[in-house]
Amino acid sequence: MQLEQLDPWRWRIPQSGTMHSDGLVFASAAMMAELRQDKSLEQVVNVACLPGIVGPSIAMPDIHWGYGFPIGGVAAFDPDTGVVSPGGVGYDINCGVRLLRSRLTVAEIRPHLARLADTLFRHIPCGVGSRRRDRKLSAKEMHQVLLQGARWAVAQGFGNAADLDHIEAGGALPGADPDGVSPRAQERGHDQLGTLGSGNHFVEIQQVERIHDEMAAAALGLFPGQVTVSIHTGSRGLGYQVCDDYLRLLHQASRKYGIVLPDRQLCCAPVRSPEGQQYLAAMAGAANFAFANRQLITAAVRDSFAEVLRRGPDDLGMALIYDVCHNVAKLESHSVGGRERTLCVHRKGATRAYPPGHPETPAAYRDCGQPVLIPGDMGRYSYVLVGTAAAYDETYGSTCHGAGRRLSRQAALKATRGRNPVAEMAARGVLVRAAGRATVAEEVPEAYKDVAEVVAVVEGAGIGRIVARLKPLAVIKG
Repeated sequence: MQLEQLDPWRWRIPQSGTMHSDGLVFASAAMMAELRQDKSLEQVVNVACLPGIVGPSIAMPDIHWGYGFPIGGVAAFDPDTGVVSPGGVGYDINCGVRLLRSRLTVAEIRPHLARLADTLFRHIPCGVGSRRRDRKLSAKEMHQVLLQGARWAVAQGFGNAADLDHIEAGGALPGADPDGVSPRAQERGHDQLGTLGSGNHFVEIQQVERIHDEMAAAALGLFPGQVTVSIHTGSRGLGYQVCDDYLRLLHQASRKYGIVLPDRQLCCAPVRSPEGQQYLAAMAGAANFAFANRQLITAAVRDSFAEVLRRGPDDLGMALIYDVCHNVAKLESHSVGGRERTLCVHRKGATRAYPPGHPETPAAYRDCGQPVLIPGDMGRYSYVLVGTAAAYDETYGSTCHGAGRRLSRQAALKATRGRNPVAEMAARGVLVRAAGRATVAEEVPEAYKDVAEVVAVVEGAGIGRIVARLKPLAVIKG
């Protein structure tokens, strides 16, 4: 595979063979040395072979091998000539992250940290197949969740209207069709709303360790030593089942419409086709389930802090800074060649990063840009960034979504054999509560790239601006 280094942060894979566009990879030289041993670059090429792609097939610096698209992949398609692909969204539809700020300082919660971790772990079901025995959605309630997302949760008392102003798409993607979400998918999700799940999902108590941009930090309400909470989870079994259901339908559609696939995991359908529209409507329903899921977990976080610290909501000041999607395909307006076009933008393990002044950037952040939340591993740090005009112009308003894995889960388990990862985290000053040792072992820090190196590429390339670094204090894992 030919690779051309354009600058310290960008690499071009020239169009060749059946590619309809170039590949564009954001990475440092050290990252690229590792990526050359990885199949994810082949996936960047494969995405460029899909019909109707507009601009390059893009990979963010947290790129690693995934299903169909690489994780960290971004691609836009003309809705009249292009396609939509479940492989460009992923199984965990609208896996995403939200960040809460507080009026609390580390000194105030330090004596209570273990109790906070225990209480969060008690109130938020974690682990593979985790469920809520105390809350099961009726068919009517599920219908409303799939349509309304976080708006439904707020109407039920799980949060407030201000939360909705700080969620991508206002907490609900338009165009959802509950009837397109199979009975099996709805059954899998009916008792999982408000649950964390497993894998890399977490609730993390953090402190603001360092401010990089004082003006943007002030706009986001961040200050040094402040306590924040990050929530990372998605659509649980419901979203997984939606993906599974539509992979079968879109495999058939690929054959029906004569689409030549470089990889069968890139099965797809024309955006305007009945099959493409069905998938987008079901995907929006699953995305809305994820928004509602994070909203219920947010309520549990607020209740847990109030219970342990015996302080009211106003005193705690636990406000939502922002909530961003990672795994979605959305119809968006972007400037291409000097004119506005509607495009179907796939972000697979990538985050929207809209610039200052954009109408979809919340009013409170209109001068600094949309908050971009980049979790790292549970032992080091995470970052808050804001979107930039350069990202909007070059990457359809997109940037990375995390550190990116270096080791597979199996490799991480092998590397930690005979070790005590929970004790290792405690030695780093991070309390861990988890449903089982295996999840913690799979998520040890060395399983991930150093997120500081990832965001350095993002900032160097101009597709995000660093605002603050957050340090983990306690982590709730599945």
